[in-house]
Amino acid sequence: KILALIFEKPSLRTRVSFDVAMNQLGGHTLMLSPAEVGLGEREPIADVARVLSRYVDGIVARTFAHQSVVLLARYATVPLINGLTDEEHPCQVLSDLLTIHEKKGGLEGLTVAYIGDANNVANSLLLACSIMGMEFRIASPKGYGPKEKVLAQARKSGGQLLLTEDAKQAVEDADVLYTDVWTSMGQEAESERRRASFAGYQVNQELLSLAKREVIFMHPLPAHHGEEIAEGLLESPQSVVFDQ
Repeated sequence: KILALIFEKPSLRTRVSFDVAMNQLGGHTLMLSPAEVGLGEREPIADVARVLSRYVDGIVARTFAHQSVVLLARYATVPLINGLTDEEHPCQVLSDLLTIHEKKGGLEGLTVAYIGDANNVANSLLLACSIMGMEFRIASPKGYGPKEKVLAQARKSGGQLLLTEDAKQAVEDADVLYTDVWTSMGQEAESERRRASFAGYQVNQELLSLAKREVIFMHPLPAHHGEEIAEGLLESPQSVVFDQ
């Protein structure tokens, strides 16, 4: 089997994961760069989807615009996997849930506290926790919390949600503490403003001490040491980041 990889954004973990998995299972990957494909520019997304469906057995798309993945899925006649968009990162969160299950022995009833920007990872984590019967708390500065459409979707699953601007409130007695970068790919022009907005949202040992004693710490990487996480936090006993 052949899996096509369309990656508009840089990737280490996602790219290597699919490459290694396909090779271990006896398949192959075909990497296609933005210059080669030009989704919606060189040719319409619908045409790209239908052409690739004649050659490959599946497609992984890592794009900026979420709508690009939606259109690829609509017109492709082979399976389409969302490898990340500006709105969601479901593959990352699948590995997160597996890690939590492995470390905690289950999922239902656990409390996950997310500190920082309600980005694509946060959106997917919020939705997944709601489906799996976990309490999800998110602490973000004003204007950086989850969008209403994501919250509405989570509430349909009966998820227990807490939205706050107070990181300490979110972390209290949590089983899992999670954070991500303050500035995502494509937001580099906002980096200085975001650093100022998120200055009080760094995850450090003081914040970890408010969670349960056996809390685990997670981060999808890449991490900015000294920004969203304190120096040395990835090496702390609570960190499961490299297993994740």
